[in-house]
Amino acid sequence: MPKESVIQRQIIRHLRGMGAWVFNVHGSPYQTVGVPDLLVGYQGRFFALEVKRPGGRLTPAQAKVIEEIKASGSVAGRVESIEDAMKLLEEYRE
Repeated sequence: MPKESVIQRQIIRHLRGMGAWVFNVHGSPYQTVGVPDLLVGYQGRFFALEVKRPGGRLTPAQAKVIEEIKASGSVAGRVESIEDAMKLLEEYRE
């Protein structure tokens, strides 16, 4: 099973190849707890992706922040692969 960091790099490479702006969040004591790993701008929309290994779970703080982002009208969620990330980016069309 690949490490979360490997999955993140694969997703970042794929999204940037599509022309997306991607910021990889690195946690620090000065950052809000629960901010998703990848903040993405694509085709005029904001997306927030929390990358997990297959079967990995969100922390309560991560789940809360994802819900707050969704409540703002943006798209956010948990992803395990490039395919999951692409499905999330497709949500804005619905």
